[in-house]
Amino acid sequence: MNMSTRQMRAFLEVARVGNFTRAAEQAHITQAGLSILIREMERQLGARLFDRTTRMVSLTAAGRRLLPVVERLVTELDEVATQLGAEGDAARQTLRVAATPLVSSHLLPQVFAAFRAAHPGTTLRLFDADLRDVETLVASGDADLGLGFFFRAGPGLERVPVGRFELMRVSPLGEGARTGEGRAAATVPWSSLRGVPLIGLPAGNPIQKVIDRQLAELGLAGAQAGAFNFFGTLISMVEAGFGTAVMPTFAMAACRRHRVHTAVLAKPRVSMEFYRLTKRGVHETDAMRAFSAALAKALPALSR
Repeated sequence: MNMSTRQMRAFLEVARVGNFTRAAEQAHITQAGLSILIREMERQLGARLFDRTTRMVSLTAAGRRLLPVVERLVTELDEVATQLGAEGDAARQTLRVAATPLVSSHLLPQVFAAFRAAHPGTTLRLFDADLRDVETLVASGDADLGLGFFFRAGPGLERVPVGRFELMRVSPLGEGARTGEGRAAATVPWSSLRGVPLIGLPAGNPIQKVIDRQLAELGLAGAQAGAFNFFGTLISMVEAGFGTAVMPTFAMAACRRHRVHTAVLAKPRVSMEFYRLTKRGVHETDAMRAFSAALAKALPALSR
């Protein structure tokens, strides 16, 4: 037996009005179409559901037994469909973003504020986590998108570039002052790192690997004197005079809150892609598209 919801609704309508013509009008189908649905339902059940006369239609004993069951099924289906529709609307109006701590604290607040003003009907939720946890949140469906320097996409994930950041030197403020440079983002060659105590991220960090390749070309492989897990800690240690660091210009906003000097590294200029991470196969909502556009528009200004 494989009764359809159309058959069940047709059965309920005929039982309610006791007339095929009026039931067909209420169901917005032809009388012939309604009759076919009922006949097919009776064939599947192996029982006659209605007694038909020229003046009226009434339920048989089998029809009376079936009626409360079909009423319950259709009511439950309608209730679940309403709930799922409401949940779907709420999900479409909520955007869950996962990002690393520095991105969350120094880049996204401005983007969130601008997006909320332009899209007041969308609720934004932010999860700040390390890069691996960002991937996990997206893969599990707990976040709609993740943001960060993803050098490859994990299984079942897709990455799309939304910005590009260059590598810069971050040094104690006094060091910049001695070279006659101000606190604004100047440009200095990689050779300016020679003879300077260096601190950075752990050697296994993908960003640090890019930095270390450039340092190796200067003959500075292994010159790093200290390593810290987070950019925020690294910037504070530079401010405290523990050394000079190299990091992407996405940290520029954070650096402005500290007494440090920043300068984009040139000869060569090295840039890194900043990615949006999503779960493969998940439908991209209007909110996701709008937020990605707002982010791509805002990022260049946030790296200067």
